[in-house]
Amino acid sequence: MKLGLVVNNIETESELYTTTQVAVTATNMGHEVWYISLKNMAYGLDGMVYAKARRVPDQKYLSHTVYLRKLKGSKAIEEKLIIDKLDILWLRNDPAEDGVNRPWAKFAGIDFGRIAMRHGVLVLNDPDGLCGADNKLYLQYFPEKVRPRTIISQDPSDIKAFIHQEGGRAVLKPLSGSGGHNVFLIENESKANINQIIEAIATEGYVIAQEYLPKAVFGDTRMFLLNGVPLVSKNKYAIMQRYRETGDEDIRSNMSAGAGAKQAELTEDMLEIAETIRPKLMRDGMFFVGLDIVGNKLMEINVFSPGGLHECDQFEKCKFCPEIIYALERKLEYIKNYKRKFNNAEMAVL
Repeated sequence: MKLGLVVNNIETESELYTTTQVAVTATNMGHEVWYISLKNMAYGLDGMVYAKARRVPDQKYLSHTVYLRKLKGSKAIEEKLIIDKLDILWLRNDPAEDGVNRPWAKFAGIDFGRIAMRHGVLVLNDPDGLCGADNKLYLQYFPEKVRPRTIISQDPSDIKAFIHQEGGRAVLKPLSGSGGHNVFLIENESKANINQIIEAIATEGYVIAQEYLPKAVFGDTRMFLLNGVPLVSKNKYAIMQRYRETGDEDIRSNMSAGAGAKQAELTEDMLEIAETIRPKLMRDGMFFVGLDIVGNKLMEINVFSPGGLHECDQFEKCKFCPEIIYALERKLEYIKNYKRKFNNAEMAVL
């Protein structure tokens, strides 16, 4: 299998990233894994998508650090690839990281991925599905019973009225963004600096005002889905609990925002949420997804580059990445057997 991994920038990849786990696992299982930075993709006169890509020499890698050192160093194999020659192109870049400093790159992976998809390359997650999930508004397309009460506005009076209706407590955050940036817990709609908080968030676009869930004080649970269902290996689920280590106004549970992680307890609510949202995820071609759950509510659906699989491995004493690679291998077998009679979104979740 020739697997291409699209990332924001190869140079900023970390040994703890889920993408690195996928790459090392696939390489050790005998597959050819190519890393592609967004800036190195191009469209040619012949209508083909090209990419200057890098991969490590063929060998077994016991260390993620060594793997990335070789990938980024002079020993890496570098080629200008025709993306059509890949079996699978996996978009693992995070558009939110490029929204401010590299706006041209925000949707580059999706755009080039859509062209490659039309040339017969299996692209994950489905680019058309990702187009409809480019910000937190995506959550509002799912059944009301699994999501917190929410309004989205730039009008401070709307936002303050919502906070008042919620008993004076709500969560405010930007519609676009990731990593827990500009997420605040408001405990009084007449608080002295409420206008400044709303203004600060609104500089990035629309503001989400969301029901506060008391259980959020304990953090949230990250749960991974594969092909629309919970990722399981040896009867263990790929989940972890993230807990905040900051002040009362800062309720971020994101690892990148300084939160901690520990083993999570699987609940029936988590399984019910996963089953409730499964139909739309499958229709949208969402192969690999990370859910952020508080109690019986879904706080966020991460469809671009969900991380944390390394921690799941540690806490559950299990390796989940091989299951992901097996799923990719099966997709290529399906394509071979059925001569690609399924569209990209269908194949993404088979």
